[in-house]
Amino acid sequence: MDRRTFSKLAGLPLAFAPSAPAAVTGKITLGTQHVSDDATLRVLAALGVNHICSDVPSRALDEHWSVAGLTRLRERVESFGIKLEAVPLPMSSLYITKAENPEILLGKSPERDREIENICTMIRNCAQAGIPMVKYNMTILGVVRSASTPGRGGATYSTFHFREAEQVPPLTEAGAVSADEMWARITYFLQRVVPVAAETRVRMACHPHDPAMPELEGFRGVHRVLGSVAGLKRFIEIEASPWHGLNFCQGTVTEMLKDPNREIHDVIRYFGSRKKIFNVHFRNIHGGFLDFQETFPDAGDVDMLAALRTYKEVGYEGMLMPDHVPVIAGDSGGKQAFAFAYGYIRGLLQSVQG
Repeated sequence: MDRRTFSKLAGLPLAFAPSAPAAVTGKITLGTQHVSDDATLRVLAALGVNHICSDVPSRALDEHWSVAGLTRLRERVESFGIKLEAVPLPMSSLYITKAENPEILLGKSPERDREIENICTMIRNCAQAGIPMVKYNMTILGVVRSASTPGRGGATYSTFHFREAEQVPPLTEAGAVSADEMWARITYFLQRVVPVAAETRVRMACHPHDPAMPELEGFRGVHRVLGSVAGLKRFIEIEASPWHGLNFCQGTVTEMLKDPNREIHDVIRYFGSRKKIFNVHFRNIHGGFLDFQETFPDAGDVDMLAALRTYKEVGYEGMLMPDHVPVIAGDSGGKQAFAFAYGYIRGLLQSVQG
C-alpha cells in the first residue's frame, strides 16, 4: 500500500504517513543538527547542507510542538531547499538535574508516565506535520569529559581521560543506578513509546551514552548500559520494530573501542545491515576506550573515507553530520569549525557517491 492510499484509508493527512523508515533520498546526505533561524539556514544552504535535524524553539509541550507549529517549522526550513529530516525530543544529553524530562530515567511514577505521554504526543504531532524522525538521549550523567587539551594549530580538543575525570560527589542526584535498574527504566520507556512510533511511522533515533565507562564500576554510581557495543545490540532488540534504532554517533561508538580504526567497520556493518542506523554523527577521535580527544574529522585515528565506504556498503541512507567540533580561538559558535567539517564531509560524499 502506498503512502497516499494509506492516508486516504486511515482518514489522515498525507504528511502523517512517511512511506518507510529509511530516508527518502536513496543516498547518504550532508546533514546537520542546528538552530534554524533564517540567517543560519541561508548559510547552511550555501555550504551545501541539504538535510537538517532542527531544534524546536521550546522544550515543553506547547504551541511550538503542536501540529501547526511543527508544520510551520518544516515549511520554513524547506523554503531554503533544506529538508527537515528530524527534530530532537526534549530528552537531550544534559546532566539529570538539567534534563527536560528527568523522571523518565529517575523511574518515578506517576511523574514519568506524564512525561512519557507528552513524548508520545510530540511524536504523533511530528507525524502529522510531516517530520519523519525524532532523536533523543537516555542519560543520567550527560556528556562526561575531563580537562580539554591542545590540538592542531592551537585549537582546543574536548578530551576524556578516565583517570583524571572527577567523581565528585561520588553519587549523582539519581543515587546508585545499577545496570539492571537502568535497563528496566529504558525498557519501560521503549515499551510505551515505540508502539506510538510504529503507529505513526516516525523513526526514533537514540544516541549512545557518551562516553563509555568501565562496565563493572560505572561512573558516580551510574552504569552506562548504552556505552558499549554489546549494550547497543541489546537496546535495539528490546522492541522489534523498524521504527526503533540509533542516532549512530560514530565518535561515541569509537570511544567504546580499543582499536577504533579497525573495529568501527564491523560495528557499522552490524547495525547498518539491520537497518538500525537512522542518523550518523560523523566525527573522529584520537585514542579510544577511556582515553581520547575529539579531533577535526581529518585529524583523528579513524580513516573517515573508509568508514563512509562501509556505510555505503551496508546501504545506509540518511544524514551524515558533523558533531562536537574543536574550539578555535575567535570562532564564535564554532561557525568556522563547522564550515570546515561540512566541506570535508561534502568532499568525501562526492568522492564516494559522485
